[in-house]
Amino acid sequence: MTDPVSRTILLFDIERFSDRDDIEQNYLRRMLYDIADRTLTAAGIGEDRRIRADRGDAVMELIDANASVTALLRALLTETPVQLHGVNRMASSSAQIRLRAVLATGYVAIDERDGWVGSDLNHACRLLDGDVLRAALRERTGDLALCVSEDVHRGIVRHGHPGIVPEEFRPVTVAGKNGPMKAWLHGTVPGAGTAAAAYGGAAAGTAEAAHGGVASATGEAAHGGVAGGSPEGADGGPSGGPASGAGGAAVFHFHGGAPSFGGSLVGGDLHGVSGGFVAGDVVLGSTGDGRPEGPRDPRPSDGPSDGSARR
Repeated sequence: MTDPVSRTILLFDIERFSDRDDIEQNYLRRMLYDIADRTLTAAGIGEDRRIRADRGDAVMELIDANASVTALLRALLTETPVQLHGVNRMASSSAQIRLRAVLATGYVAIDERDGWVGSDLNHACRLLDGDVLRAALRERTGDLALCVSEDVHRGIVRHGHPGIVPEEFRPVTVAGKNGPMKAWLHGTVPGAGTAAAAYGGAAAGTAEAAHGGVASATGEAAHGGVAGGSPEGADGGPSGGPASGAGGAAVFHFHGGAPSFGGSLVGGDLHGVSGGFVAGDVVLGSTGDGRPEGPRDPRPSDGPSDGSARR
């Protein structure tokens, strides 16, 4: 076996390959090779700088570490979708090709039987076969789902090189035989909100509230007395009211950062007794002597329009 050598690892896999007959599979394999070749050529990587392994419905490329990873990632984001679109617009429904792709780096050795050996390669293959990437491609209208390793994100993506937008990549966690693996998915995390946290993405609401966006609190938090409705409704304005959340739970939206009910301030993140969560400071209001008056009754009042109590 050779000594492990630093390589760039590029993997492609065809969606639903085993569902096709032999003629269709043969056609899809030819298209896969053609798309991979055109992508690598667009990145300035010739055949003398890479080694290919055929895996039936997948292709694996070991690329010279001196080749530009930035140019390759840029080609994956631009050239590969163009090639897929060009193939599919002329193909029948049974010959459509959609791809999962992984770009990673690591050390790989080649044994005496031309087999490839290396834990970094194993990790890349598990990203390719992981549920996150499969679900991402299944939920998209496009023909490509791309995931990059933590090293590629740290070394390339986060720096925002031309043609690469860091904000378009989102952190995900992929289950592996040796534990969870961190990676970065290009595009929307599958589940778009409620399932995002399960895939390692940001939990809906909390990250947005930290940036002054929309915070979400479940109906469970409201049952714990933390939040009884939107601030608009509490202040006598248009009632925000609970919105239906995942699983039938009510979700209250607080706009513009920390929720405000007017009056004394309760600082910090609050947790409902049933597991609900509100990010930011909450103002519950106060009585005339400065004491907190507590949560207001969310039920509409039939009293006078000036807000005075009905006796």
